[in-house]
Amino acid sequence: MRLFILVIWVVPVFLLSLPVHLYFKHLSKKDLVKCWEKSHRYVRGAFKTFLFLAGTKITVIGKENIPKDTAVLYVGNHRSYFDIIISQVLVPGHIGYVAKKEFLKHPFINLYMRDIGCIFLDRENAKEGLKAINQGAEYMKMGHSIGLFPEGTRNSGDTLLPFKEGGYKMAEKSKCPIVVMSLSGMDKIFEANKFHLIWKRHVVIEFDKPVYPSELSKEDKKAFYAGIPDRILEMQKNHVL
Repeated sequence: MRLFILVIWVVPVFLLSLPVHLYFKHLSKKDLVKCWEKSHRYVRGAFKTFLFLAGTKITVIGKENIPKDTAVLYVGNHRSYFDIIISQVLVPGHIGYVAKKEFLKHPFINLYMRDIGCIFLDRENAKEGLKAINQGAEYMKMGHSIGLFPEGTRNSGDTLLPFKEGGYKMAEKSKCPIVVMSLSGMDKIFEANKFHLIWKRHVVIEFDKPVYPSELSKEDKKAFYAGIPDRILEMQKNHVL
């Protein structure tokens, strides 16, 4: 029933939003930051309604750790599409995400992703990957936060997948902080359920204290990057679902 209600709500929202996407596309050519600000408010409102209809209860830990005066590279584990929906709703300011380029082929969803300033990554092309990192760094210099899931794909296993560290350079190049975020229970809303129904679930998201990689020594930076997966697992131990 919950999935049916969401489908009934989502379909007309997608269709009626087409003129809005055209407006954002036009606005992005004139004022990219203003486009991000307006699209973030629009998408955030839609996502809040979506989570309400899904019956999702969210516990937030450490939101006070997020800097308010700078863009942030949010680095987290990835088990669900709801990781993006929930973090988009919770973080201050506008935020886009690093996504595989295949999402450009997804109708409607690709429009939202362009609106909010996502970075599309070609994982098979190192040169294009470097361009994506540089683009992300430039966006962050403009005050646009980026969400990064270094596992590279949604993970349904019991342990974290190896973290790819290349995306961390966006924080180095922009001199912005990394905030590690740990997400628990998001996959239980949808992906982990039989028949992929939407279930009312309690989830937890925790934000760690900011770290500025550009201010660390080479050795400390290496240790920080290597320790991110363990830090996420450590935070998850305190998450009560």
